[in-house]
Amino acid sequence: MLDKIDEKILAVVSHDSDVTAARLGERVGLSASAAHRRVKLLEAAGLIAGYRAKLSPEARGNPSIVFVSVTLRDQAQETLARFEEAIRRARDIEEAHLMTGEFDYILKVPVRADDSFERVHRDTLARLPGVLRLVSHFAIRTVIEP
Repeated sequence: MLDKIDEKILAVVSHDSDVTAARLGERVGLSASAAHRRVKLLEAAGLIAGYRAKLSPEARGNPSIVFVSVTLRDQAQETLARFEEAIRRARDIEEAHLMTGEFDYILKVPVRADDSFERVHRDTLARLPGVLRLVSHFAIRTVIEP
């Protein structure tokens, strides 16, 4: 069960994963060693699943972000499993979410400035198994991101 301190720690590290134990302790009202110990417990419990570097757009090739809505031919477990296995292997797909509503999945596809969406569509998206329909949505600007 999480207490208020754990919740504060999770909020801080979710926005600043390389925060020092001393700074984290200051922000949540603990000593550096106590803050470090709590973080290790949260990691061991699986509540902190990992850390990663947030790369600048330049480091990622100044990509355009395309969200692709996917409708599958059917909802059979085999169709879902084949599709999900294929998107896990696809290097062009950064995120994928099973959805409720009008379509089955939404994919986040960053397209580097030195690449083209035509190539991604032809070589990756159009080859995905079980797809009935693809609808592409180009992001104009990112307003909020993790």
